[in-house]
Amino acid sequence: MRSKSVSTGPQEVSVAADTYQVSPEPVLLVAELHGALALCLHDEGRGIGGLLHLRFIGATGRPSDVTDNTLSCVLVVLDRFKRAVLGNSARMDEVQARILAHALPPNGSGEPSASLVDLIKADLADGKIPCGTQTVRRLDPVRVCFQPFEGRVWISGPADGRAVANRRRSAG
Repeated sequence: MRSKSVSTGPQEVSVAADTYQVSPEPVLLVAELHGALALCLHDEGRGIGGLLHLRFIGATGRPSDVTDNTLSCVLVVLDRFKRAVLGNSARMDEVQARILAHALPPNGSGEPSASLVDLIKADLADGKIPCGTQTVRRLDPVRVCFQPFEGRVWISGPADGRAVANRRRSAG
């Protein structure tokens, strides 16, 4: 008698704040965003991608009291991340980027005009990398899921992710 194999989907890899993961494998990179952003970068030609998880300096999604040193550190991490995904020979017409951000709802106070999202978009534009963005403003965190091998990305609430895990467990 043959036993049924239960498909549990790709291995899930959690990406901690202020770090990144890069993979050419069919894994699922996940980041819990709360006052943070996820940059998903995919090189379709090489079948590799990565997720960079960065916290905002302020909870609104706008930097507060940003120093040159802070911005310099962000740019260094961003550069390392791009090199890890793209290597030295990426064709920019095969590269896609998406920024998914979570910020608290606005509180009516004035906010600075530049954001971490704007900084990253400008850096990617300098490298001729097209980038879409989406900012979710709510109190509850969001869960970003990215399949680096295929370049698929989506957002779910933390409870949605647990429901999927529970469905997988009950299928077995």
